[in-house]
Amino acid sequence: MTDGVSEELKEKVLKYLGTVSKAKNRDVARAIEVDKPLVDKAIGELAREDKIAYIYLGTSYIQLKK
Repeated sequence: MTDGVSEELKEKVLKYLGTVSKAKNRDVARAIEVDKPLVDKAIGELAREDKIAYIYLGTSYIQLKK
């Protein structure tokens, strides 16, 4: 297996983000019941693929790209 995360995990992240306006990485990890380091990698890949955006409101959040 490669260092990348599975497409299935990225889909879970995207599906969860579709249900909220914004989220923190740890909230995503809890919601989809996956260890946070794996979720962090998936979120990084999704950001590089331009599918999600980081937003800063006193602290950082992520959300689906509009």
